Amino acid sequence: MNERRLLQVVVAVLSLMPVCAGLAGVVLGPGFLSTEEPWSASLDSHVRFLSGVFFALGLAWWSCVPNIERKTDRMRLLGVATIVGGLARLGSLVVVGVPSAGHLVGLGLELVIVPLILVWQTRIRRIALSGEGRT
Repeated sequence: MNERRLLQVVVAVLSLMPVCAGLAGVVLGPGFLSTEEPWSASLDSHVRFLSGVFFALGLAWWSCVPNIERKTDRMRLLGVATIVGGLARLGSLVVVGVPSAGHLVGLGLELVIVPLILVWQTRIRRIALSGEGRT
């Protein structure tokens, strides 16, 4: 498998996380976090909204898979959004305490893996551009 295809597979697989978690939050509200009722209507509304955003973010990452070498601007925008979310999650860890294992995995993906994917995509883009100049 070439490096471009491997990057496509990695992005496609990792995008399952925000798609699935986002969909679960939209459908189940705060209950998908193993939170016990009762919770306020405001919390439910907020969790479902943010879950919808998370779901859309995952779909947007998936949209980068075809022609991934040409999606630099989109991937960087999605990367910044994901990293900012990770920084907010890190802030929660510092202020409130350590979250569940799933959230810690998310934190690692957001602050470590996503930046590495952005670097990797830049490399794939450079390789593709250098190949276009050949005859």
